[in-house]
Amino acid sequence: MTTRTTTSGESTRSITWVWAALTAITIGSWWLAPAHITGTVQASTAITAVVLVLTFVKCRLIIRHFMEVRTAPRWLRHTTDAWLVVLLTTVFVIYLF
Repeated sequence: MTTRTTTSGESTRSITWVWAALTAITIGSWWLAPAHITGTVQASTAITAVVLVLTFVKCRLIIRHFMEVRTAPRWLRHTTDAWLVVLLTTVFVIYLF
């Protein structure tokens, strides 16, 4: 089996694995919803934290692989990671208050 290479040098197989991981994380986030277990929706800080961590992973995969930041200069990779941390931390702090 041969793999094709995209213009940025990333193989088609790699993109497929990233897409599969994104799909699995989406299904996992959906499964974490408390209504699946109890039938009622309740606020849960622990579940919210886990979903936000999964959101960070998904966003990082999308930014790195589909927006081609993976091959960008180091400062841009670090800046996008810092932006994600600040954004999701802000969302979590707002959720807590």
